[in-house]
Amino acid sequence: MFEGLRFQHWQSARDEDGIVVLTLDRAGSPVNALSRAVLDELSEIVERLSFEPPKGIVIRSGKTVGFVAGADLKEFESFEKTGTVLDALENGQRVFQKLSRLPCPTVAAIHGYCMGGGTEMALACRYRVASRDPSTRIALPEIKLGIFPGWGGSARLPRLIGAPAALEMMLTGRNASAANAKAIGLVDALTSPELLVDAAKELIRHPRSRAFTQRATAWATNIWPARQILAPILVKQTAAKARKEHYPAPFALIETWRRGGSNIGQRLKLEARAVAKLAATPTAHNLIRVFFLQERLKSLGGGAEHGIRHVHVVGAGVMGGDIAAWCALRGFDVTLQDREMKYVQPALDRAKELFTKRLKTPDRIDPALARLRADVEGSGIASADLAIEAIFENLAAKQDLYRKTEPSLKPDALLATNTSSIPLNELRTAVHKPARFLGLHYFNPVALMPLIEIVRHDELDAATEKRALAFCKAIDKLPVPVAGTPGFLVNRILMPYMLEAARAYSEGIPGPVIDKTAKKFGMPMGPIELIDTVGLDVAASVGAELGPFLGLDIPPGLSELVNSGKRGKKDDEGFYKWENGKPKKPEVDPHYVAPDDLEDRLILPLLNEAVACLNDKIVDDADLLDAGVIFGTGFAPFRGGPIQHVRDSGVDALKAKLDALAQKYGERFKARPGWASAALRNT
Repeated sequence: MFEGLRFQHWQSARDEDGIVVLTLDRAGSPVNALSRAVLDELSEIVERLSFEPPKGIVIRSGKTVGFVAGADLKEFESFEKTGTVLDALENGQRVFQKLSRLPCPTVAAIHGYCMGGGTEMALACRYRVASRDPSTRIALPEIKLGIFPGWGGSARLPRLIGAPAALEMMLTGRNASAANAKAIGLVDALTSPELLVDAAKELIRHPRSRAFTQRATAWATNIWPARQILAPILVKQTAAKARKEHYPAPFALIETWRRGGSNIGQRLKLEARAVAKLAATPTAHNLIRVFFLQERLKSLGGGAEHGIRHVHVVGAGVMGGDIAAWCALRGFDVTLQDREMKYVQPALDRAKELFTKRLKTPDRIDPALARLRADVEGSGIASADLAIEAIFENLAAKQDLYRKTEPSLKPDALLATNTSSIPLNELRTAVHKPARFLGLHYFNPVALMPLIEIVRHDELDAATEKRALAFCKAIDKLPVPVAGTPGFLVNRILMPYMLEAARAYSEGIPGPVIDKTAKKFGMPMGPIELIDTVGLDVAASVGAELGPFLGLDIPPGLSELVNSGKRGKKDDEGFYKWENGKPKKPEVDPHYVAPDDLEDRLILPLLNEAVACLNDKIVDDADLLDAGVIFGTGFAPFRGGPIQHVRDSGVDALKAKLDALAQKYGERFKARPGWASAALRNT
């Protein structure tokens, strides 16, 4: 079939029925990513097959871990730097167009993840078959990178499954399970992994028509009048979730679809031009950077064995209980200890809610429930491989707990604290074997926040840190190693921002105005709502711990609320009143005008402390700092992290603003050490 030709990334085989199976097995890579070389080989293969078409073609993966992970993003970055993004997009479109125009049936056989460019390749096939395995997930997640599908995905998917379902999939970037994909018409058949190729061949031998309702929906939702009616509705819905100046890609996707007609060539041209334009935006640069930061954090947990099967958690409050539940969800045996069962039971109830939401069916929920056990007596400590202390923030209480529990630990067990602010060099003085003691600082809510700070101290053993990193990977969290100084990384950077917001509130600036200003900058939640969510008592406690270290004091408004017993969301009243988990923000006088410097007052203290943390080597480098703050606080991802934002905004310009604020408001705005660092100018 391909006499005289040797392909590096593709293998082919023809069966006795004349069906060709093309296997993608990218050389030198554990996953299939669509590089230019992979696409060039596919183009040549398709060209050859077009001369003498077989009975049908099946495209499958030679990797055990998935179908195709998407485009090669490192290569995409190089295209952007050389100004050849449009050429790369048009080349990919041409290859998939040639595939789609083959006169024989083509079937994508999907097992495991099928992302981005892999999904676009599958869409260029006539049929798609997927395995029912839970690992099978199909998505077009490019919107999370500041672009949208550019190899024909946005041109083909709406015509296949209808505009509403297609645009929801592309605008959110969410993945679909095999069953979901079959339900919406993205996949034509489901089967077991071992029968995947057989099922694909069966579709070639006995082609089937799509259901009439699917074909009718696809047609009706893409005609010109429907596009003109639906597009403004989608724009309005999108604008309620994202600002166009921050995230232009969703709006560009909707507009490209609105303008696209019935001609596939015209739709592809619009798509390529729009995506190429988006790829040149700062948002795309920074979101792609954030993707690589995330991959770096994931890689920190590789190459080591954690040796942990049983986790024992002391403290069944919100944090401790949710840490225990998450570990059980991820397959670990967990014992949860507190003084009385009445303190443990609410944690078990929350765990059941989490398992029900995440695992869906009793056959998966029940084993998770069995893995999490109440342990009021603390007998589980003796068999634990990892003990996590999650009691209230008090140095003496924590040290007393270590003295009582450490003698019961196995010799190779790890001892960790979930403290959010107390320096580990103080805590470890009560530990007999400090080499195995470290901080595992989770963030609230545990089930949603991806970051864990691996907190170091001066007697921590390197092997202990490696085991902790591997454990974080096993529970599907992103670890960032940090120094054990007050507040570590995230809380130290976040606290000046939160305290300044509370100070602005005490000066009479309405809470909703403060929150709106922060969200306009790009924060996921305003700082007043954030303090209520974290808990005013927690914010005041951490603020008191960090205040002397940072030269800050607790604003009077925050102290008064705490003293009156108002703790925020958990008590339904703090800065705001809360109902059903939602803040009831008061109406603001429509004539009220926020101070011109409010955004600077909120954001510059955060940036100032980020610079100081980099200077103090709280993390190993600027990239880890940005990753920690993004994944630990939700700091505006489109800005690339606080250090990247300092670089993009200009070091001198921001320092001048700090100097002006210091003159106006006082020493708390004085530039911290580190603003002269070369790392701030290294882009």
